[in-house]
Amino acid sequence: MLTPPSAPECPSASSERCSRGAMGLSSAAGGRPCDAKDFGHGSLVCACSATYCDTLDPLVLPAPGSYVKYESSKAGKRLERSEGSFQHNTKSPGIEYNLVRVPMASTDFSVRLYTYADAEGDFELRHFNLTEEDTHMKIPILQAAQAVAKRPLSLYASPWTSPVWMKTNGAMTGRGTLKGSPGDKYHRAWAKYFIRFLDEYAKHNLTFWAVTAGNEPTAGEIVFYPFQCLGFSPEHQRDFIAQDLGPALANSSHRHVQLIILDDQRVMLPYWAEVVLKDPVAASYISGIGIHWYLDFLAPIDLTLSITHHLFPDYFLLSTEASTGSYFWEPRVVLGGWDRGSKYSHSILTNLNNYVTGWTDWNLALDMEGGPNWSKNYVDSPVIVDSSKDIFYKQPMFYHLGHFRFHPRGLTLEHSAFLRPDGAIVLVVLNRSPTDVSFGISDPRAGFIEAVAPSDSIQTFLWKQPA
Repeated sequence: MLTPPSAPECPSASSERCSRGAMGLSSAAGGRPCDAKDFGHGSLVCACSATYCDTLDPLVLPAPGSYVKYESSKAGKRLERSEGSFQHNTKSPGIEYNLVRVPMASTDFSVRLYTYADAEGDFELRHFNLTEEDTHMKIPILQAAQAVAKRPLSLYASPWTSPVWMKTNGAMTGRGTLKGSPGDKYHRAWAKYFIRFLDEYAKHNLTFWAVTAGNEPTAGEIVFYPFQCLGFSPEHQRDFIAQDLGPALANSSHRHVQLIILDDQRVMLPYWAEVVLKDPVAASYISGIGIHWYLDFLAPIDLTLSITHHLFPDYFLLSTEASTGSYFWEPRVVLGGWDRGSKYSHSILTNLNNYVTGWTDWNLALDMEGGPNWSKNYVDSPVIVDSSKDIFYKQPMFYHLGHFRFHPRGLTLEHSAFLRPDGAIVLVVLNRSPTDVSFGISDPRAGFIEAVAPSDSIQTFLWKQPA
């Protein structure tokens, strides 16, 4: 096993003092152990540099009658692997993300404000052009990710704002929507903007699984947002899709691209879905409903997602954005914050158990401040990069997400089970309590497992059933 290099000093800009955790380096973290550092926030980060980073061993399922377990904990375990028996080698590249949200032009996490068609009155979008952010960053990164992925990536695109000459307020930020009304030249031009984006990315061999009708349409419609937004009411979105965006997609070479509505807080459900999907023309162009997690505390899951699924079972639900450290009363970046990883797992498990088919983190990697972000709307991230030291830290969030790589897509213990395409069974168990919890796993065909979920831990069990 390789020995990690000596840990670098803590960032000098931080007022906190850091040191190796009491556990030091966990030798069971995988092919290479975690280079653990403790920044005093209750859990550890794993430091990575150009020359060293912890990795997982290849996933090899045990013979029927045995199981494999992966465990991460607040105390310091990071996807630690162990095996056991029921009672009576291809190297993995890592977490294996397969769902990628791609912004159409700038967001608050850009370093500047821009769109692809800034020429005033260019209704035919003759001056539509991708920017260097696309050609030098997004596109090469997506191509590199696809090159190492074991299966095709599902890309979906979301716009934050239209060009300002199309907007009622003449600005990318603040309260404003499209000029005119659905079916007119402004709405037709905005629909064409989607098609042109898909055209340009296709030239780079990047095709999209889906697009959303727009990021957080309530921003700019109901509230004043200090960053890029384009307001829509559900009625406005319904009519825009029925008259403009839906036909534009259907009549283009991108007719296979699926269309997702809402892309906003689940507190808007089921009302938003009822307004849009009860129109048969709009509904005929739509495949799914996107949700964000920021106001989940105002929206009980059974009164939002479950009701929406039962009202409209033919439309998938997809979690399209989540991030921690986003509330004004919270610190932005917390290196080693176990609770933030636990929040991710809790959200994923409860969503998957309420008809949601996928879950998207907003930013996989950010800097030590929680950016870059032109509007200073900083948040936390599973990977935090300290470019001044050429090092990055894999947060507890990273490892919580890693426990969901194994499936195909009240009580203190939360759990969810899945059946993999290869026939293996996967069980994810989350313990958010400060005490250890004993529990049992019963599979009538395989046997029984007596198990313990340590305090503040997440575990993944995998096994094959006997033939």
